[in-house]
Amino acid sequence: MRRRTVSGGGLDEVLESLAAAPAPAEAPAAAPAPPPAARRPDEFDFELPRGYVDDEGRTHRTGTMRLATARDELRPQIDLRVKENPAYLSVVLLSQVITRLGTITDVHVGVVERMYATDVAFLQDFYRRINSEGHTHAAVTCPLCQGSFEVDLSGERLGES
Repeated sequence: MRRRTVSGGGLDEVLESLAAAPAPAEAPAAAPAPPPAARRPDEFDFELPRGYVDDEGRTHRTGTMRLATARDELRPQIDLRVKENPAYLSVVLLSQVITRLGTITDVHVGVVERMYATDVAFLQDFYRRINSEGHTHAAVTCPLCQGSFEVDLSGERLGES
């Protein structure tokens, strides 16, 4: 791949020529949206209890988390923020394994930092479940009837498929 450099001289001429160029008569038709990518077998869907609110005020509640690798667990150990404050470990770790949050595909430390505490706690538990047990199901017992059953912790609603 070749690198191109742009110098300050001549930039004004390029901008003027672009501004003077006639606009296309008709915009091409928008390409159809690609089909949603199939979820990988090492990824798990989740739904946050509250949802992340981005800078535009949009709430993102659904997302995808992948299984952690050994590198994911080791990398935060050398992060200076984690060395200064060990509680920051979960923020760094979650930012590495969350692959999608609503329409956001670049989930970084800043996104996790701005999440509500209830959502971070949910994600920490979700991380533990999928990486320790390999699934999002938990066996529970009803406190009233003592009946045992299994629930899906990924946040799916009853009746949805």
